[in-house]
Amino acid sequence: MASLSVSLGLLVLCTLALVQCGPYDDRVRVWGISATNLKGDLLSQPDPYVKVWCGPAFGGMSSILKNQANPNWPGEFNFLDIIDDSVLKLEVWDDNVGPDERLGTCTTTIYPGTHIETCHLKKGTVYYTYTYQKEYQQQNDD
Repeated sequence: MASLSVSLGLLVLCTLALVQCGPYDDRVRVWGISATNLKGDLLSQPDPYVKVWCGPAFGGMSSILKNQANPNWPGEFNFLDIIDDSVLKLEVWDDNVGPDERLGTCTTTIYPGTHIETCHLKKGTVYYTYTYQKEYQQQNDD
């Protein structure tokens, strides 16, 4: 029984060590995502949504806004433990009965501070704001 407790304790310590990615607590927040003049199918207004990545991390998908050529998506996307020079990517999609149609992709290499971005797609324009906050956590050597 004691060896099981020791094994579980070591497993927990190893897991915690993997979660800690170093002394940095860098984070990216993306919000205020909107678009103008989105064009979807010929017969109807688009039903747009956005997918967001920062580096290899997928942040999620926005809500689908029905019949919106000029959407303003609520919410925000947050990423932790960011690597310098990561690329922020937003894909704008039109929700369809069949396969969804990608209306365009926005990419930018992140740098510290708060930035308002404009991205021109073939089928509209996207606007968003991101903050890249770099913080150094001091290691305690107790």
